Amino acid sequence: MTWSHLLSRLSLWAAILPAFSLASSALPNVVDLGYVQYQGNLSFSNTVAYLGVPYAEPPLGERRFRAPLPLDTARIAREAKGKVVTVNTNPDFCVQGSTGAGEAGGAGSEDCLKVNVYAPAGAKSGDKLPVLVYIHGGGYVYGNPANWPFDDWINQSPNVVIVSVYYRLDSFGFLTVPELANSALGDLNAGFQDQIQALKWVQQHINAFGGDPSKVTINGESAGGSSIELHLVAHEGQKLFSQAIAQSVYRAPLFEPEQLRPLFDFYTAQAGCGTGSVSVASRLACLRKASVSALARAQDAAMYNFTGHVKGFRPVLDGKLLTEAPTVSLLAGRFADVPVIVGATSNETLSGGTNITAALKSYFPGLTDEDLVEYLQQYPASEFDSDTQRFTVATGDSDVRCGREIIGLAAARKNKAYTYRYNQAVPTSNSTSVAHASENWMMFRGTSTGFNGTTTFQPQRPIDKAFASELIAYWLSFVRSGDPNAHKLARAPVWPAYSPESRRRISLQEGASTDVSGSTIEDEPQLETSHCAFVASKAQHQQA
Repeated sequence: MTWSHLLSRLSLWAAILPAFSLASSALPNVVDLGYVQYQGNLSFSNTVAYLGVPYAEPPLGERRFRAPLPLDTARIAREAKGKVVTVNTNPDFCVQGSTGAGEAGGAGSEDCLKVNVYAPAGAKSGDKLPVLVYIHGGGYVYGNPANWPFDDWINQSPNVVIVSVYYRLDSFGFLTVPELANSALGDLNAGFQDQIQALKWVQQHINAFGGDPSKVTINGESAGGSSIELHLVAHEGQKLFSQAIAQSVYRAPLFEPEQLRPLFDFYTAQAGCGTGSVSVASRLACLRKASVSALARAQDAAMYNFTGHVKGFRPVLDGKLLTEAPTVSLLAGRFADVPVIVGATSNETLSGGTNITAALKSYFPGLTDEDLVEYLQQYPASEFDSDTQRFTVATGDSDVRCGREIIGLAAARKNKAYTYRYNQAVPTSNSTSVAHASENWMMFRGTSTGFNGTTTFQPQRPIDKAFASELIAYWLSFVRSGDPNAHKLARAPVWPAYSPESRRRISLQEGASTDVSGSTIEDEPQLETSHCAFVASKAQHQQA
């Protein structure tokens, strides 16, 4: 071979090799965020799940009990070393509190500030697909986003992007003592600030997944619904969402930090970090060095063994983000002007027992004796078929259900609002009662959550799957257009807008067969309207 022939062949290989290398590295289902490339999991032929994408710095060591730090993208890039990072399994969930039903809590990890992103296969930057951001429930104490997967939603409607948020829970997310406000010791409402940081990450990076940051709908159920209500009234400093869906709003009191000082003292003593005679700074330093198991035992004791009025850690009035009870803000018109869906299930209450006034006082310690007398007058025994029904309605209205009327009416006075009554019992429950979170079973593959972040996905019948597809179509139609009717299933009824003049809503329930909707349109009962006006009038004392 002559020298000229050798040079010619070398030139040819020099031209071919880069193209060969590029082709061999072209992996499927990869999204490029600029600072890192992530490869997701193809869960359906048209759906990619990117599971465990970090949105903030890990809140470890001295970052425990502090607001989240924005993600250090340079660190992520250094750790990736130019390689594509695989994100195809659910990440560690945030440290769990106890349900109080037999387990001690404590499962999970502190390094949990992640999101699961579900996107249509082939979605790319510039597609400008509307975005749903989901915030899970669990009383701000427990919850694992893996238990509420969204692959099926994208498979049904591959024209949206869905983000599910992991945020700190219980004492890890909501440790409260007044000294944490406006100080270098830490931050109040760290778990709620995690949610805000996740929404900021969405604004910066969801375009890479094909999403449109200007079309973000926030959605949650129970404590997730409470979180949605808080985002509506919070002073967040920038527009992070354009629509909201609040399901079964957990109307937990928003206490003043001083009201939680006795709980904080009890918690630090249980964790082995001293009593009220030791400075808060010293106790916080001790808590930051304590093991997760020690803090898990302490928060479990604080939730179920503490005898003071305020039990458990959850969002509080911090004087910055949250400055007044949400209902007070809503009644005064001080909240985000966005379209809203809000609703509740037919028979839910978050209170236990049989004594109405005792249950209400336990849930809302600020209620006075006069308030409690008025409650019994507002819900007389003569209105109900049984004492059980009376208890459920009298407590459930204030605990959960009247969030529908309070938020719906306030939103309707500014924008579009749609309300619903979810009226389908869980088929496997052997009960006709439509309890709290019943819709989750239907919308998420028959999920039945258990201890320490676990769940069981129970088999669903064809009629259940048909009803689930009807619910998902309504929800995602709203995400796509601001109207649950624009992309609803053909068999589903038109869902009327809710207004002060026309208080109409949809009752969501299964049909007699897979091709027939059982959902109907109904007027809000006048008695329910009256009850919820009464509940709203107690907002200052309920602190909700």
